[in-house]
Order: sequence, then C-alpha cells, then structure tokens
Amino acid sequence: MITRRHILGGLAGMALPIRLRAGEDGHRPIPSTGEAIPAIGLGSWITFNVGNDPVLRGRSAAVIAAFFEEGGGMIDSSPMYGSSQEVIGDGLARLGYPAALFSADKVWTRAVDGDAQIEATRRNWGVEQFDLLQVHNLVAWRSHLPRLSEMKAAGLVRYVGITTSHGRRHRDFEAVMKAHPLDFVQLTLNAVDREIETRLLPLARDRGMAVIVNRPFRRGALPERLRNAPLPGWAAEIGVTSWAQALIKFILAHPAVTVAIPATTRVDHVRENKAAALGPMPDAALRERIARDVDRAI
Repeated sequence: MITRRHILGGLAGMALPIRLRAGEDGHRPIPSTGEAIPAIGLGSWITFNVGNDPVLRGRSAAVIAAFFEEGGGMIDSSPMYGSSQEVIGDGLARLGYPAALFSADKVWTRAVDGDAQIEATRRNWGVEQFDLLQVHNLVAWRSHLPRLSEMKAAGLVRYVGITTSHGRRHRDFEAVMKAHPLDFVQLTLNAVDREIETRLLPLARDRGMAVIVNRPFRRGALPERLRNAPLPGWAAEIGVTSWAQALIKFILAHPAVTVAIPATTRVDHVRENKAAALGPMPDAALRERIARDVDRAI
C-alpha cells in the first residue's frame, strides 16, 4: 500500500490576521481527523485532458513533478475530465508514486455503475486506494454516498465527500451537508463568486467538514483580466508578487477553507501557486479590500 501519513501542525480554525502564517509549512488540518495536508492542491479539469499526445503528456508529467517538488498534496480529478485520470496515473508512475500524494477523485454515474466506475478510476490512477472519494455534482448521491460511507468503514477509502461547482444546487448541497457526516465538501469560491460564504462555509465549519475550493481563478479568466492591472500597495503586506497569488490568499484567508485546487499546464504557475500558501494572510478587512480591488480592475 502507498503510505503517506503526515500528521503536521496546521492552522487553527480562526480568522487570520495579516502578521500570522497559514501554518508555517503551508498545511491545514482536516477537521474530522486533524491530519494536515498542503493548502494548495492540484486540479485536473481540462488541463490534463490531453489524450495520448506524448508531448502534452510529458508537459503534464512535468507539472505533477513540480507539484511534488513543492510539497505535493491533493490531486483532484473525476471521470468527467476525459483522459485526466490516465494522465495523472502516468505522471505518478514516472515519479514512483510519491509519498506526499493525497489522491482525490469522484464517482459520477448512475447508481448501479458506481462500483465499476470507482474501480476503473483506481486502475487509471494506479493506486491501491484513494484518500478521498466524492460524489460529483451530487449525481445519484442518495445511492453513492451510502456506498462511499460503507467503503470508508471497510477501510477502502479514507475520506468521503460531495462536490458542486459554478454555484449549482447550493440548496440541495446544504441539505446533504446537514444530514450526513461528510469529511469534505468541494465548492466554488473566488474573489468574484462568493455565494458560499453566506451559508455553506459557516455550515462546513459548524459540522467539522474540510472545504476544497475549485475554480479559484474562474478557469484562468481572473488572472487574465487582471494581467495589466498594477498590484495595489497591500500586495507587499501579504508577500504576493502576482494577482494569481493574491487571488489564492483571498481564498485561503477564509477560516473555513482547507485546500484550494488550481489547475495549470505550467510548471512556473505550480510553484507560484504553492508559494501563496506561505507567509502572511489577509485579515477580514483586507480580504474585503482585495475583493473590491479585483472587482474594479476586471
């Protein structure tokens, strides 16, 4: 079995003043166990859907290698993401399946096909088991979630959760969060899309659920729109050198957030994203100012 247990000092569940760090090593605890994981993971939607092209597969493998050079952590995928699972498996195999891997995938099919899809996903990755399995976009969740819970009880997966994106089905999502003891929830949050801050993030904190943030850059649209805008003076206060890092720190500054999973095709962006988990974080007032400055600039 691939072992990768790192019980490290992480982040206390409280607002983050500017002069404090988000965990000296950039890790945060999973509320249900206290296990600490890196606050910056790696998404795979679109970016790793490169088929069998050897050049693009090599580029994806380089991104995965850089991710582990910077500490590794959660890699997240889904059966919905085309060839991304196979590409991740290829990249991990080239590296000998690093111990710092926190593997996260999803079930996304009709109820009767769940077990078969999970097994196909496991083979694509080449892992013995997953750290986290999630019900993708609540598809057939009434069947899949109990099954994932059975797998967890049997030691076949370590954590279970549910996901949504693009602000979809938040009312249904809230109901599931209230009714089931989830380890993780995955939601969209960025400096523009903030709906989950009102009810879902407070609920996650109250229920002791780790929060994975997807679409932190709106699929690259936010950094692109901000590309020619000068960084405001507050950037130096929190140690950022790019808008992308400022956008990540805006997310990580929320006390309910555990992991953000930006996706990228570039090694330099992996390193830039990872660095954003270190150093000072915005307090609540600066976080609001960042959102206002982003809104004005785009």
